[in-house]
Amino acid sequence: MKKLFAAAGALAMALMSGGAFAADAPVNLKFSHWVPPSHPLQAAYEGWAKSIKEESGGSLTITIYPAQQLGKAFDHYDMARDGIADITYVSPGYQPGRFPIFALGSVPFLVANAKGGSAALDEWYRAYAGTEMKDVHFCLAHFHDPGTFHSNKKIVVPADIRGLKIRPATGTIASFITLLGGTNVQASAPEARDVIARGVADGITFPWRSLVLFGIDKVVKYHLDMPFYVTPFVQVMNKAKYESLSAAQKKVIDDHCNTAWAEKIASPWADFEASGRDMIRKEPGHEFIEPTPAQIAEWRKAAVPLKADWARDVKKAGGDPDKIFAAFEASMKKYGAAY
Repeated sequence: MKKLFAAAGALAMALMSGGAFAADAPVNLKFSHWVPPSHPLQAAYEGWAKSIKEESGGSLTITIYPAQQLGKAFDHYDMARDGIADITYVSPGYQPGRFPIFALGSVPFLVANAKGGSAALDEWYRAYAGTEMKDVHFCLAHFHDPGTFHSNKKIVVPADIRGLKIRPATGTIASFITLLGGTNVQASAPEARDVIARGVADGITFPWRSLVLFGIDKVVKYHLDMPFYVTPFVQVMNKAKYESLSAAQKKVIDDHCNTAWAEKIASPWADFEASGRDMIRKEPGHEFIEPTPAQIAEWRKAAVPLKADWARDVKKAGGDPDKIFAAFEASMKKYGAAY
């Protein structure tokens, strides 16, 4: 009898859940990103979209547009703001100075891994997203696995950057290149191979497996074998589109725009990137530079001013950099991601 009541209760709950969406008009959301369909984020987004469709009783569907189909990588934040796409994948570091608090995630030697790191980043940034990204609906934030320098000229110590032209991952890394006497070449990830192949840039900061995915391994030879930096990303949604949803539909979106999903989306990509290091080692014509502890110390010392620059920018924007940094550090420690 207890089993019968339990089954009846489960059925009733299922019917009530379906009923919550019965009166909702079907909504199709356009999700734009700029990595190729073969990128692990594509599969992660497909799983995310499928879960949203199922939990909304089919009232919410998401069509994914990869590989810059709806707009350039640099424009994806504004595309969500302006409604060109309903949801976008954004690299805020492509627009230096626009999101000073979020830029902390780009400072080298702070984040050891992308899995716990993504959960930590997402949980930490929720306190600031409503102010710093107020013209969109913030969904979640995550990292890629630690990246490093890849170049066609040997880089061993910070002094080797002087005179080189480097495509930086973010505005923070661009500041580092300038600090070391190099020149920055701005290009999105899909454009990076071409600028190196044409000699416009001598190298790039990039994660390992994406080097292969974007074909950049064909135009670089040297790799500094040192976890150096991570790039933070966000998924954001058009504010008006979110507000137009029913209460039940908003809850489904909210249940998929959280710290758990940030880590879930980042984890397959983290594993993918980690596998790239050994893959490139097996390719002919590549040289791995393994820095000594003393050389790593040189890199860490050279990067120290970047935190001071970040603090200055946050203070200019009206924030308390000491408090914000302490919260970031505590979140990284909580999730086992502190460098």
